[in-house]
Formats: sequence, C-alpha cells, structure tokens
Amino acid sequence: MPSNVEVKARVCDLDFLTQRAKELSGSDGTIIKQQDTFFTVARGRLKLRDFLDGSGQLIFYERPDMDGPKLSNYSISPTNDPEGLRRVLSDALGQVGQVKKERRLYMVGQTRVHVDCVEGLGNFMELEVVMKENQSTEEGAAIASQLMQDLGVLKEHLIEGAYMDLLLAKSQQNGH
Repeated sequence: MPSNVEVKARVCDLDFLTQRAKELSGSDGTIIKQQDTFFTVARGRLKLRDFLDGSGQLIFYERPDMDGPKLSNYSISPTNDPEGLRRVLSDALGQVGQVKKERRLYMVGQTRVHVDCVEGLGNFMELEVVMKENQSTEEGAAIASQLMQDLGVLKEHLIEGAYMDLLLAKSQQNGH
C-alpha cells in the first residue's frame, strides 16, 4: 500500500505561507476544487473525492489522529462517475459528512504542499511527503519537519485528524 508522511496545520498568515510555498516550489501552484464525502467504515477512513468536473477518486486511508508528522497508508481508485458512486456508497455505508475546499497544490521535492481554504473552517496547510520505496518513516518526518520550518509553520498550529473531524466537532459545539 502506498504511504506518505502527513502534517496538517491552521494557517495564521495566508499571504506569507503562499509566498513561501511559491518560492520553495518555483511555481504559482495549481488550484483544485474538491468535495470530499466521508463514509462510515469499521477502520480507517473512506472518502470519495469529487473534483467537480465529472472525475473523482475513491480513497481509503489509515493514519493516527495526532498532531505533527505521521505515516498515512492509502489506496486510491479513480472514477468517472463520482455522483453515482456517492449514491451507492451512501446507500450501502451511510455518510459521515462532506468537506468542500479549494486547494492550491505546490510540489517541493517529493512533498505535496497543500494550501486549503475549507468551507466552514478557514485556511489550512497540509504537507504530504510521498514516500519512496524503502524510505523510512523517520526520513519522511524529517523532510516534513524541515519544510514546516521553511514555511513558518509553528508546532502550536498543528492539528490532529481530518477536516471532517473538525467540521463534526464544530457542529457538535453549535448544537447540531
């Protein structure tokens, strides 16, 4: 199963982070609109990512819910019918919820740097160090830690879990 080392953090200074990501990647990044639907599963997380252009991906992943660099194992299958697949999976498994976001993707070496604007939550940064064969988790974590430093991401801004978890917690706080 492919893996990556991930870090997720709140963004306090969007302009600074975006400028640093542009400098480090040597690009303006790629804008990707996404709607993720999470489904009820016994272990890990299962989400259908709809790119809102008739294409999507079904993604299963497992990772610990902790802040800082963490290993995530995943499987991805493309689809050309995300809406039909969403209906079938919703009927079969039930939905946990949806996350809508606009993502700006920058590539820095083997790392995907995501600058996300998440509907209902605000701005976040996510690093995905795409692990090479025989590369250790510790090496991936070191790459992520250095990139956090280069981007000005502070440890106190790190978050646990997925955007879906934050949205569910926010909904519970608001009494829904």
